[in-house]
Amino acid sequence: MKQLFTGLLLSCLLVTNGWCLTTEADFNGIKTLDLATAQRIALKGNPGLEAAQARMEQARAKLRQAAAAWWPSLDLGGSATHTRYSDTSFAPASAVSDIDQNYDSSSLSLQATWVLFDGFYRSFKQEQMQYGTKSSGAAHRDSQRLLVLTVAEAFFNAQLIQTRVNIAQADNQFYSKQLRDANNRFEVGTGSWGDVLNIKVQLNSAKTSEMFGKREYEAAEYGLAALMGIEEAVLPESVVLTALDRKAALSKDFAGDVQSLIQEALENRPDLEVLEMQKQAASAATGQAKSQFWPRVQLYGKVTGAQQGEWILDPDDFGNSVGVNLSWNLFAGGEDRAEIEEAEQAKREIGASQSNLRNTVAAKVRQNLALLAAAREQVRLQRESVTLVEENRELAQSEYEAGSASLVRLNEAQRDLTTTYGRLAQALVSYHQAHHQLLATIGRNLEPFADLPVQEPPTD
Repeated sequence: MKQLFTGLLLSCLLVTNGWCLTTEADFNGIKTLDLATAQRIALKGNPGLEAAQARMEQARAKLRQAAAAWWPSLDLGGSATHTRYSDTSFAPASAVSDIDQNYDSSSLSLQATWVLFDGFYRSFKQEQMQYGTKSSGAAHRDSQRLLVLTVAEAFFNAQLIQTRVNIAQADNQFYSKQLRDANNRFEVGTGSWGDVLNIKVQLNSAKTSEMFGKREYEAAEYGLAALMGIEEAVLPESVVLTALDRKAALSKDFAGDVQSLIQEALENRPDLEVLEMQKQAASAATGQAKSQFWPRVQLYGKVTGAQQGEWILDPDDFGNSVGVNLSWNLFAGGEDRAEIEEAEQAKREIGASQSNLRNTVAAKVRQNLALLAAAREQVRLQRESVTLVEENRELAQSEYEAGSASLVRLNEAQRDLTTTYGRLAQALVSYHQAHHQLLATIGRNLEPFADLPVQEPPTD
């Protein structure tokens, strides 16, 4: 149940602040939903990834803004004014000169400005935005990595609950048959009423388990559908999940050297790439801060026209100017040095976070390998136990029907069988989850979906 609620919580977090997308078209021809298909639908429809895509496009737009600073700036300005002097001010003026009480004026200007040198500020700014764009692309892929893992966990949780329902149904069928046999024996006088009552209790217990299991499975489906980005978080009624394969082969993909897996994780993990790009962007920010110690040189040219007395401008009303402007701040109260210190400390912070994450990744690889090995051994033991308890239940049933064993013995054997089936299902799910957790930890879980275009990082 803990894993189920965790999956539901993660699904809620992923769909927050986004519009749900309809993915009905993706279910055409699908009657049985397997894990790979569920993950593929999630990568196409989850609104959390749509938000990550939007953040990536924002980074690309910022990069274009930074590149625009290399081009000249062209500004057009103009004005037209109509003025009417008040009677009080106009009367004395008109007595000494011939002026009009209504006065018109206009002006028009076109100015071009081109920064020739700014202490390399534009270069570092563009470099910072380039690393920001790469960082957003890596963050997008990391969102995909986590989504694929979360879908897997939710899918296996749903399979586990589905298997428990099937076990409860089989338990129900077994006790229903035993109840009919017990009633028949009681009616002919060869069985006791106590056996009938005892079997009814066991039957009700199986029905209760089945009922609660179906409700839990319904809740698990809602969580899975939300992760997949399905409208209203409801899977189509015609679609069912693939059943948990009790005889599934156990993978041996990770039998190699632990150190090589750690190195693979350090090279492949998108979240590590995010920090590396952020570190490079912080270095560029330091360069921007240092640019304030250089002068700023810009070339400008301006065409200006002005007319007084009317609005229409003639060619003779225009003049022009061209010049070079230099500005150099000599003292700013220490603000520029403080900005450099801020940028350098930001880079130091990211470097520390990067080292911490690398240590965490290495620890997770080792932990997941240990958990996977333990889960593999648990599956092996539970499979052996299933064989034993199946034989024991058949023996107890034969002895009870022959009258050589009590109902208590049969109930114990049936409970052992039901419990062992449940433990095997739990062991298989734990194994599959550990396997997918390790795939995500070393950055392999996106490899089956390399054909999806949304996985490509943005280019400059």
